[in-house]
Amino acid sequence: MFTKSLKDIDTMVVLDTETTGISYKNDEIIELAAVKLERINGEMTVTDSMDDFILLSEGRKLPEEIVKLTGITEKMLLDGGKSKREVAERFTEMISRPNTLTVAYNAQFDMNFLYWFLKREGLAEALKNTVMLDAMTVYKDRRPYPHKLCSAIDAYGLKTQNTHRAIDDAQATLELMCAMEDECADLDRYINLFGYSPKWGVSGSRIGSVTYKPQHSYPAPKLYDC
Repeated sequence: MFTKSLKDIDTMVVLDTETTGISYKNDEIIELAAVKLERINGEMTVTDSMDDFILLSEGRKLPEEIVKLTGITEKMLLDGGKSKREVAERFTEMISRPNTLTVAYNAQFDMNFLYWFLKREGLAEALKNTVMLDAMTVYKDRRPYPHKLCSAIDAYGLKTQNTHRAIDDAQATLELMCAMEDECADLDRYINLFGYSPKWGVSGSRIGSVTYKPQHSYPAPKLYDC
């Protein structure tokens, strides 16, 4: 697994978040999941994972549309949720090794939320240890619109499902990465390279370590060749 284009990566964390909305400054993460892989005897092997509900801040309610989308309820958060501090510390431990590759589908969304989540706990410095890869940017170079995770799952005939639950979507992203690596071993060329819609621009705050380029509809030159 990942013995070609990502051969120089020794630690990778594939993650996903579920949130109360789309505003990374005002909304909250309600579920954070991550799958950690480490290179053992030349092969990337799953060595750890987390999937935690996070308690809402006092006085905050879970929007009904989020309940319908994710199936997560306030009762589930109250019964099984952990404190923001506990989850933040667990996640920063997973990405603690220098040059850990963090991967997400639509990583711009997740990394903006994660930065503010960790910043509020005084742990945002942990993200400086990571380099980033957006699986959606890779997929946009490979297939035409639409570009949702469920579209990628269908396009590659994957067995996994896009359920809008963080651990399922993190595992789906990992399976998609494997399929895209098998198709064309150029994933390393997308590290710290995010595409954005020429019409709408970059969504959210730009990440200092990331290069952003307008990404045109498939078929088009690979983003790293633009």
